[in-house]
Order: sequence, then C-alpha cells, then structure tokens
Amino acid sequence: MADPAYEAVTKARNQARSGNPEGAEATLETYLRTDPYNTKVRMVLAQLLAYQINDRRGALLQLEVILDLDPEDLDARKALVTMLKPEAKNRKEVNEHFTILVERCPDDADLMNSYALFLKNQMLDFKGSAEMYEKALAVNGKRSDIHYNYAILLVKEMKDYVSAKKHLEEAVRTDPKNADAKTALDRLIKKKFPGGIEKKGLFGRSKK
Repeated sequence: MADPAYEAVTKARNQARSGNPEGAEATLETYLRTDPYNTKVRMVLAQLLAYQINDRRGALLQLEVILDLDPEDLDARKALVTMLKPEAKNRKEVNEHFTILVERCPDDADLMNSYALFLKNQMLDFKGSAEMYEKALAVNGKRSDIHYNYAILLVKEMKDYVSAKKHLEEAVRTDPKNADAKTALDRLIKKKFPGGIEKKGLFGRSKK
C-alpha cells in the first residue's frame, strides 16, 4: 500500500515542476489537514512557500510549527535561521537558534563558520566570533575559506596582525586558488610586515 504522505509530496513536487506551485501548496495543505503532525511534509511546504511562492511569512509559520512539534528538528531550525538572520530585528532570536544548533552539531564546520560571521557582523561580538572560528577550524583545519574569514576578523576588528598572517598563509596553503586570501596576505605583508618585521599602526582603518 502506498504511503499517503509520499504520494502527496510526489504529486506536489510534480505540480511545482510543471509550473503550478499554488496547486502544489493546495495538495500539501490538504494532506496536512489529515496528518497535521507530519513534520516532513510541513518542511516540503515551507520550502515551497519560501522559494517558489515567495510567501516568506507562510514559510516561517510552517518552520515554527515544525519546531513546536519537534524541537530537535535541526533542518527546520537551520532553515529558520537562514530566513531570519538577514533582518537586524531578529538578532536575539537568531542567536538563540544558533546557540542550540552548535550544541547539537559539534562537527558542523559550515554551521560554526556561519555563526562566526553572524556574531561578527550582526552581534558585534568579536571575541565570540573568534572562538567560533577556532571551533570550526578544530573540526576542519583545511578549510581555506574559514582561515580567510578568521583572518579578516583578526585584522579589521582585533588588530592581531601576526595571527591574521598565519591564517592567511594557511588559507593560501590549503587552497592556492584562493585569490582573496592571496591579495589580503600580500597587502598585510606590505603594510604590516615590510622586511618580515611587524610594524605598528600602518594598516589603517577597516572599511565598513
């Protein structure tokens, strides 16, 4: 016997692919009236609303319902963070979600990198951002992009040029094609380490 949830999701996805996202929404909502606790179907509906119907409010509502039903649904929590974090008014809520996620996902370097950027750019918590970069690199020290992001924090916000240089060198070593890291390293050496010795007060203000 076919799984009704699977049939509803399959039908909805076919409708969406054929250019009828509203029909797909109706299919999923009709199914959820018979099985309101099915978080997997709700997740499909949330994705449909967010990315094909452009109903951000409806998508957020579905994600919140999923987390009410299952607070351990990490995919829903990650999706909620992705949708909420661009708006400054959501900073406190997003920070709470990130805190839960990093506790539940201690081996997710991507998540930690994302949280570090959020802490730096929106919370202005540079120390917390640095700690999160350290945790991300402890999980995967070969991530050139994380070394680069950490170096930018160290240069612009913490003025720790020696550590920044080490991370930029590691970024280039792990990914020789990382042009941004190469440019930043060359600039840092030129401004702060002429002749291989650190000079004080020459790097200038960071650009906002």
